[in-house]
Amino acid sequence: ITEPEAKDVHKSLKVAAGIFKTLKEVHIPRLITPAEKGRDLEPRVMDAYIIQCQAEAQEVTIARAIELKHNASLIAALAYETANFYQKADHTLNTLEPECSSKWRKYLQLKQYFYMAYAFCYHGQTLLASDKCGEAIRSLQEAEKCYSRAEALCKEYRQTKGPGSTAKPSEQLFFLKLGALIKTTLEKCQRENGFIYFHKVPAEPPQLELKASYGLAEPVPFELPPLSEQCTPEVYATFDLTKGAKNDKAKPKDEEVKPVKEPDLKPQKDTGCVIS
Repeated sequence: ITEPEAKDVHKSLKVAAGIFKTLKEVHIPRLITPAEKGRDLEPRVMDAYIIQCQAEAQEVTIARAIELKHNASLIAALAYETANFYQKADHTLNTLEPECSSKWRKYLQLKQYFYMAYAFCYHGQTLLASDKCGEAIRSLQEAEKCYSRAEALCKEYRQTKGPGSTAKPSEQLFFLKLGALIKTTLEKCQRENGFIYFHKVPAEPPQLELKASYGLAEPVPFELPPLSEQCTPEVYATFDLTKGAKNDKAKPKDEEVKPVKEPDLKPQKDTGCVIS
């Protein structure tokens, strides 16, 4: 996508997060009837909406950082923070009924593992640049595991029934490019280790204690526009929200239509019609 489109997506997601946040904190608590469990206005669902909007806004930031070839440590930290957002959103929904949340949770889980793969991949590049080739290889191996898990979750996501349209992330270019990047980077690390470093590959993957200093998406504060001058207490007093619409007049029953007997017309010899 073009840069203006990317900016529009990034801004829209942050604005959406701000709207959801304002609804949850200000307006939903004032409803006369509490939100039903598993519905859009239920607190757990609203929290998941807010977190997912932030995570998806950060996806745009990561794509931008990769395109402009920013420092690998920055990309790894952003990817790690984004994976944590998706994990947090998934945990927010874990107490909802499966029929409401299963498909949504599969999507959040596949995105979590996808960005963990990104984090380990770019963290491996950082380690290699610091001459820690053995640790870099182990980080890339962990990236492969996370990527394989994301692929499996993509399949589970497509097979899970639930509300909403079904995307196919594993067939998209952004997904396929990461798989190729992990493979080529791991092969490079293994070559360098065989020729130069001869480091032992640790049994355990490196601990990702990454904190992004830049690029984190925060909800944009949202306020409803000011009330019209016509919205006075007197006008509101004319509405009674406790009563539904009255059905004063019953619908009239459809009257039975009697068939009309048509006269029996005998054909005439001379009708005056001429066939030419």
